[in-house]
Amino acid sequence: MQPHNSEYFPQTELITRFVNSLAQCRKLKVETLEASEHHVLLKLPYQQELIGYPETQVLHGGVITTLMDTASGAAVIAAIESQENQIELCPTLDLRVDYMRSAVPGEPVYAMVECFKLTSSVAFTRGVAYQDSIDNPIAQVVCSFMRIGPELVTEEFRRTLLGE
Repeated sequence: MQPHNSEYFPQTELITRFVNSLAQCRKLKVETLEASEHHVLLKLPYQQELIGYPETQVLHGGVITTLMDTASGAAVIAAIESQENQIELCPTLDLRVDYMRSAVPGEPVYAMVECFKLTSSVAFTRGVAYQDSIDNPIAQVVCSFMRIGPELVTEEFRRTLLGE
């Protein structure tokens, strides 16, 4: 799965800079494939050091949770920037991940998340983690994020996300 044309997914560069600014995402080698006002698609490559069960070679569930929380937060950033033309970081209020099956060893995991509702105080997301097909999910996620306003974002971090 290759990154898509930024003409169709204009938030991709913003979300790439956000994901790359997070130490855990750099360690996990998470890649941003596409991002728009409506969704974020991230990729987690399979890595031996992320195995949770040596006998089966299955990725640790905490890695999937981290991927899903990051994708959800990124979807909120993309939605707010697109709809309100501002950078706002929103802490996770609630995160629910329902695991449906184990990831197939040796294959990357994708996270597709949408921010489907923004209010003045809370942002809501939903999405799935999958490998071969979005119709065969590994897990689903539902999150809510507290909106704390753009004034709490440091100028340095805002410039980093905007590529200035």
